[in-house]
Amino acid sequence: MRLSWRSSQSRTPPKRVNRPEACGLRHLAFRVDDVEATVAELEQMGIGCEPIRFDSYTQKKMTFFFDPDGLPLELHE
Repeated sequence: MRLSWRSSQSRTPPKRVNRPEACGLRHLAFRVDDVEATVAELEQMGIGCEPIRFDSYTQKKMTFFFDPDGLPLELHE
């Protein structure tokens, strides 16, 4: 999947309330079968991820990585 943003406006992302969770639409989440395997794939491409943790609501593994503008993207089982 490739997501692109094209705009004639400034490419400076808006300031965030907090990182990475905040109320409202603040990030995209991708459901994956295996967070650990997906993190390993990203790291092989030079994309760092936050430590894997458990979602307190779903009790499933999750983590965040960041797009080139520094905005968070979530991986969730």
